[in-house]
Amino acid sequence: MLGKLFGRGGKRSEADPYALPARRGSGVYTVDALGDVRVLAAVQAAEEGDWEAVKGALTPFDLGRDHQVLSELAAVDGVQDWIGRAVEEDKEHRATALLISGARHVLWGWEARTSARAKDVTREQWQVFHERLETAEEQLLEVAEARPEWVTPWRRLLTSGRGISRGRAVNEVRLDAALRRAPLDLETHLEWVSYLQPRWNGEPGEALAFAREAFDGAPEGHRLGCVIPMAHIEDWVESDDKDCLDTPEIQAELRDAAKRSILHPGYERRPGWHEDFNIFAMALGLAAESVVAPRVFHELDGAYTRWPWTYMARPEKMYAHFRRHV
Repeated sequence: MLGKLFGRGGKRSEADPYALPARRGSGVYTVDALGDVRVLAAVQAAEEGDWEAVKGALTPFDLGRDHQVLSELAAVDGVQDWIGRAVEEDKEHRATALLISGARHVLWGWEARTSARAKDVTREQWQVFHERLETAEEQLLEVAEARPEWVTPWRRLLTSGRGISRGRAVNEVRLDAALRRAPLDLETHLEWVSYLQPRWNGEPGEALAFAREAFDGAPEGHRLGCVIPMAHIEDWVESDDKDCLDTPEIQAELRDAAKRSILHPGYERRPGWHEDFNIFAMALGLAAESVVAPRVFHELDGAYTRWPWTYMARPEKMYAHFRRHV
């Protein structure tokens, strides 16, 4: 099992001492805590409201650059109830606590808004949404000032800025701030791909053009290649044609991106690699691609991540469907 997951298409030992065991069942299982026992320890500590244990578990990670670990903590329901005490009481680690709180408030705001179209969101939902994002902005800006080398607060500020309509000029400044700190940062690029969608602030084709330009400048084997399938998934979300990705041109582009990124020998399988593969798996499935899709699903060996499949009504079932038919 671990040999299949970690042995091909990336630099990772078969005997990874930190890999969580797969929960197989029917053959498809959800990857929890990035598939890493250390991340799981941090998540469990956050669930218990144990700040000291959270800090201890985060020792191997750089939260100022690791968006995925930060996302795992931000997704823990109830963090907002206790993290404020850590912010006020732990002066040495105030920036880290504020970063977690700010990231949590962004996600918590979206939970209040829900994924409904803007016209279907109630006035009360909009009010809570804005209040939580305003809190997030205040906290994240303080973090950015206190730790100017960190990229994670700027990427979260892009999300909050999109949500409360800060305007393109403000968000472009934030984008530039993030990319100055980490020019090849995948999560920053993915957030900007979302921002450029017509349902938010962009024009048709703008996000895909941005993704292509970014990928052109990436080295072989870099996870930035995920920006290509994600841009196509976003186009699929915008389209009324469920088969819009099923074209020879898109299939070829996805094949090339996969071969130059996640399937390249230089790709590093770090905690969270399953999500990179799932982004490609969803796009390849929607495109009905049949050359590299089988290998991507084979490498995953049933490992399913909630993102980006949540764009679908029955995400896990669709993952299983594509897996069976590639």
